[in-house]
Amino acid sequence: MDLGIAGRRAIVCAASKGLGRASATSLARAGVDVLIVARGAAALEETAEAIRRDTGGTVSTLAADVTTTEGRAAILAARPDPDILVNNAGGP
Repeated sequence: MDLGIAGRRAIVCAASKGLGRASATSLARAGVDVLIVARGAAALEETAEAIRRDTGGTVSTLAADVTTTEGRAAILAARPDPDILVNNAGGP
């Protein structure tokens, strides 16, 4: 199914596992340039590599905490004009 979103730019928060990872994978598969964000850098890099391998898509990473002011500033500095935001935040 063509969603008409190829070439768009997305931010997916809490993307190293679960709903965030699934969302990022689906977006990458649809041709979206995806920035995945999570607190744990190692898990984030593993996730990005898996998504790239599975989809052939463009996936960037940023280790940041979306629940903090500093984290949100870093995310917007890395991707200032996103077309798509998946505002997911993992639990404690």
